[in-house]
Amino acid sequence: MAGGAGRGGAGADGTGVQMAGGRPAGSAIEMEGAMRTLPSSGRPSGTGRLSRGPLFGRNYGLSPGSRLLPPRCQEDADPQKTAFLLRKQWTLYSVSPLYKFSSADLKDYARMLGVFIAAEKQKGLAVDVDGELGVRVAMSGLPELRGSEQDPAAVLVQLSLRSSLSPKNSEEKLIWSGWFCCVAGDDLLENLPENFTCLPLFLVNGAESYTAIVGSWFQKTFDCCFRRLAISPLNLTWMAAMWTGCKVDKNTAAMELLFSVPHLPQPLDISYAIHPEDVKALWDTVQKTPGEITQEEVDVFMECLYSHFHRHFKIHLSATKLVKVSTGIASAHCDGIIKFLQSQYLIGVLMLLTELAISQIQ
Repeated sequence: MAGGAGRGGAGADGTGVQMAGGRPAGSAIEMEGAMRTLPSSGRPSGTGRLSRGPLFGRNYGLSPGSRLLPPRCQEDADPQKTAFLLRKQWTLYSVSPLYKFSSADLKDYARMLGVFIAAEKQKGLAVDVDGELGVRVAMSGLPELRGSEQDPAAVLVQLSLRSSLSPKNSEEKLIWSGWFCCVAGDDLLENLPENFTCLPLFLVNGAESYTAIVGSWFQKTFDCCFRRLAISPLNLTWMAAMWTGCKVDKNTAAMELLFSVPHLPQPLDISYAIHPEDVKALWDTVQKTPGEITQEEVDVFMECLYSHFHRHFKIHLSATKLVKVSTGIASAHCDGIIKFLQSQYLIGVLMLLTELAISQIQ
């Protein structure tokens, strides 16, 4: 458990502070959790627990009282089909429903987008509509990225570049990737008007210039709207708790929480690393309902972490802003940047991100 030994100093530019140390004897953080844990019974019926339904709920946009733990992928799922999504930084966007979009026309859309990109990049120059362009566009479906049969298949958009000096059959270089998905968006799908397709979550890896062009084409073609999807400190605490509660097949890295200290003349961050066994032991003392997490449990979990840190460093983390959570399952930054690390929990993480995207567009 980080927090037992010493305190690091700020860097020369005042931007780096790290708190690190050994694991405390007797797992002190676990004992804190046992003392602060929620009661397992005695809660008045109908109060204090606002269930969001069998997946992620009925009241998008409201802070939930409880969520289910991210499910693991089905045993027959092929992790190789989504392996290329792992260990990359993806920037998050929310997307309003697409009008008259059809997954059967992806090849036509790819050709049209290729022409649009060429026109944007080569204003005033001739464009070869047959596709012999500097930038190649490919669109394909990702049916593996669904939470249920009702969800539309995810759509992958990839841009590749081939130099004009390269041989005709040479391998192209992937320069930009983006994908639309809707994982467990049942409620929005039920109320969707005719001719609209719900793919509310858009994830991008690549240059912002291409993101702007691709987004512009989709907006003009399908009358939709893109917005950057930030992640609030509250939702980051949910991610910290939910991902801690996930079971993994092998040892994972320490959980790291990154905090920003406000109201200082120069930026100052605090990095708080917790050994995975310690943080899992703490969570096991806090969680009372198997497979489900409540807001109360998240609050107690974070309080225990903050209390342990304050005892070692005399710093109140509650006065700072949580900006990033890193675990063995995934990492997430408040600016809306995500990195997936475990294929078996990819669907589970996307369920929460889909919920956040839907809450932003409604």
